[in-house]
Amino acid sequence: MAHKSNFQFSIREYKPSDKHVVMSLFCHGILEHVYPAFFKAITNPDHVGIALSISMAGYVLGGSSYFQALLFGSLWAGLIYYCCHDIYNSYMIGRLSTDMADIAATYLEIPSNGFWVAEAHVNGQAKVVGMVAVIGKRQEEEGERIDDLNGGVNCPEFAQDASDGSYAQMSHIVVGFAWRRRNLGSQLTRKALDFCKERCFSRLVIDLSSPQTAAISMCQKLGFVQMALHSNTHANPWFSKLARINVMQMEKLI
Repeated sequence: MAHKSNFQFSIREYKPSDKHVVMSLFCHGILEHVYPAFFKAITNPDHVGIALSISMAGYVLGGSSYFQALLFGSLWAGLIYYCCHDIYNSYMIGRLSTDMADIAATYLEIPSNGFWVAEAHVNGQAKVVGMVAVIGKRQEEEGERIDDLNGGVNCPEFAQDASDGSYAQMSHIVVGFAWRRRNLGSQLTRKALDFCKERCFSRLVIDLSSPQTAAISMCQKLGFVQMALHSNTHANPWFSKLARINVMQMEKLI
């Protein structure tokens, strides 16, 4: 068996034959955040206080029943877990029915978009172990203007307005669990940055949920800075409040 140091990685454009493994990576990469989000929420001091109060209420209403106290507390914990799961599951389903439904049409047939996979090469065999996607956006989609940051670079025809502030959104950056801690996430992000430079985008933006601490740390090391923090997870607003999940928008000027 090869040692970790013998692994070699390469990054290439997505191919239709990658669909099955990419879908699996994507779904696992989204749902794996449920438990960290739940643990972070349930250990929040406010939630701990509520759990103790609910358990006490169950104890009293049950006639000094420890079982009733445990039951009431478990119901509260179950509600928090449900909220966390719904937030990530609804996001996953939404993307599977939109851009991920036809990756080739969404990312490969539009010059300002891109989708890449990372392959691990072990003993002459290649395996897809990561991915990242970029979608180009015009400045008016965000409702703000950014000065020309491209230093007079001649931009491709399809990005002729990029010097007026058009930017790119990075998403679906996932590395398989067994292949982490090998700088692969940084390599995928740099691939996205290189693509944005070629397309003359002024900046690269990424939205990360608060439980994604490793991804947030990686982006900070690569020069991304936080620009906004909000609780709009596209799920029920009450679910976001109970789960205490925020969305951090980070960006890097190019």
